[in-house]
Amino acid sequence: MKKLTPSFLKMLNNIKNLSLSLSFIFTIGWPMSIQAVPESVNAPEITSANGQPSLDLPLTPDVSSTAFSYQLEGRPDPFRPFITEKAKNDTNMDELVESEETLTGMQLFEPSQLKLVAIVFEDNAELAMVEDASGQGYAIRPGMKIGKKGIVASIDPNQVIIEETSLTRAGKQLTNNTVMHLKKKGEE
Repeated sequence: MKKLTPSFLKMLNNIKNLSLSLSFIFTIGWPMSIQAVPESVNAPEITSANGQPSLDLPLTPDVSSTAFSYQLEGRPDPFRPFITEKAKNDTNMDELVESEETLTGMQLFEPSQLKLVAIVFEDNAELAMVEDASGQGYAIRPGMKIGKKGIVASIDPNQVIIEETSLTRAGKQLTNNTVMHLKKKGEE
């Protein structure tokens, strides 16, 4: 005959304990869970015309409970808005929003840092020559980005127009035109 393993004996013991627990709950605990009226509530006894207790429920229940009160201890106020007036007023909606993109080439120079030295028209191509404070020269064309927010809008015979577009926090688009004039010999 086979010997019973310890794990099998442990499983049998668990099944026995479970069945005993369930039988105890059903025999002792069941009647308490089906009581219609808890002991703490005093329900009025209603008797019928023949003097026996009536099974009809009263039309208006006798509720003698205290009013509910919300305990704020460690809890947020559920009626306070998530965004306070202070948070709304701290941000200026007309403030300009700075872009996070990295600047390269001519975007590293603001138009005020450059001096227009020459304008060249060749067939359909327009080209302007600008110079920085150190004397280094650069060629710019229409549509080229210049400065943080500027684009070369047009190149005319005596001037270059740079259109700078900014966005505010409210989403309003502001446009500023900067004009670089070509200086004649001897003008500064």
